[in-house]
Amino acid sequence: MKITGIRVYQVDLPLHEGSYQWSGGKSVDVFDSTIVELETNAGLLGYGEVCPLGPVYLPSYAAGARAGIQEIAPHIIGLDPTQPRVVYQAMDRALKGHPYAKSAIDMACWDLLGRVSSQPVCNLLGGRFGDDHVLYRAISQEAPEVMAKKVAGYRAEGYRRFQLKVGGDPDTDIERIHAVSALMEKGDVLVADANTGWLMKDAARVVRGVRDLDVFIEQPCDTYEECLSIRRRTDHPFVLDESIYNIPELIRAVNDQAMDVINIKISKLGGITKAREVRDICVAMGIAMTIEDTWGGDIVTAAISHLAHSTPTELLFTSTDFNSYVTVSTAEGAPKRVNGRMAASHEPGLGIRPRMDVLGAALFKI
Repeated sequence: MKITGIRVYQVDLPLHEGSYQWSGGKSVDVFDSTIVELETNAGLLGYGEVCPLGPVYLPSYAAGARAGIQEIAPHIIGLDPTQPRVVYQAMDRALKGHPYAKSAIDMACWDLLGRVSSQPVCNLLGGRFGDDHVLYRAISQEAPEVMAKKVAGYRAEGYRRFQLKVGGDPDTDIERIHAVSALMEKGDVLVADANTGWLMKDAARVVRGVRDLDVFIEQPCDTYEECLSIRRRTDHPFVLDESIYNIPELIRAVNDQAMDVINIKISKLGGITKAREVRDICVAMGIAMTIEDTWGGDIVTAAISHLAHSTPTELLFTSTDFNSYVTVSTAEGAPKRVNGRMAASHEPGLGIRPRMDVLGAALFKI
């Protein structure tokens, strides 16, 4: 099988809640998603998606993803998409860095590999652990009482794991964490995710201000060294996310005992191929994981679910269902949450069928 063409689509994904807010006053109202379609000489099509969390979260942005795909695409025409590692090597030769720009193509290769082999992607990634997997709900940064009210509402929908967006004024963040902690019941999990938003002096105050609460602290500061400093000042369980981009950084963090959980975002690492490598090292080292992406719709959610469902249950800290946050559905067959949990499709590949009426005309074809 050979790749014979690549089509690229753009879709706006508005949010049910109207906006999503996190540290530093950052917010997004409509997510800009890029969907890739790989054509093959066998008549099969594969699909992938990349959707950065706006241009001010990680060093990635939607127009950059499309520019990167346009740069890469001519170099993978004629390659076999059922060999994702070979395709990835060609992408790296064509474009140094910019892993997020390679993610959707890599995802589409895995979709095709599953379709050709008549297997769901989770089988190809190691197998299906259990009947479903656990989800968390991200709580956009607002006043403490508003965030507590939203947590109560999402608990009623079946969620038991909550990620509070903090990283603002430390006094207000302490109030936020206390307000939501008061609602937690046995079996619930609470994460305070600062998304790099605190200076060390503020992070130190917050962890001291919530020291009697059962809460995970996620990525409190911008740099790895700052986070490690806070890690060593608290006995709260610790999550790292934005400061881990590759395997050498992961190994360094493991050696430093810098975290108890790592957040694996598919596009941040560069696609399913790279995310799987990090996942498997974490499994070998006993590091728990959140499996997710920066954002996305039905196709990204399907990919997340396959990677999460193929992760040993005891090491899957949580995952997410981005397609429930947005108002536009881009594909049929995508997984849906049930009582705060989700299951990967049993259909071949990612198990999705794009809604071409939603995708509209391709922005470009190569």
